[in-house]
Amino acid sequence: MGLQRVEASARTLSNGLNWLVERVIAVLMLALVLDVWLGVVDRYLVHWQLNWPEELARYLMIWAALLAVSAGIARREHIGIGLVVLNFPMRLQRTVLFSVDVIALAAFVYLAFYGFDFALGGMKRHAMIFGMTLALPYAAVPVSALLAAIQLLLVALRDQGRYVPVDLTEGAE
Repeated sequence: MGLQRVEASARTLSNGLNWLVERVIAVLMLALVLDVWLGVVDRYLVHWQLNWPEELARYLMIWAALLAVSAGIARREHIGIGLVVLNFPMRLQRTVLFSVDVIALAAFVYLAFYGFDFALGGMKRHAMIFGMTLALPYAAVPVSALLAAIQLLLVALRDQGRYVPVDLTEGAE
């Protein structure tokens, strides 16, 4: 009964974290679309000669793309793993999935740990157009790596060595 409780708790936490991350990604993507649209309108219609939409779009895209990694992990949407692993016998599937999860977790923890130094180093550099430090754009690396590590740990506890592509909408009312 204890493993089922761990699995259920991990599923609930994973789904909740992913729900939040996906909404943040949606807001970032909306801002990105509006920003690019403004840049196009400026360039071809009104000629205000705004110099910041391109740089803002770059930062929004980086944050959205890196945050999307944890959303992919929550759904086990790694096409290469699913394509290869599903052809293995069940015992080998579990071993491979566990190994991949451990390696990926180590990589994300490493990236998060050293990414914080990277983001702090961004405080010494400034964005050319905004005049702000690059700490916020650089923080996308450790924040997304930490979220990916947390999500990977939750998914590993949820799936317990099984390849279970998840429909996060199932059971939602």
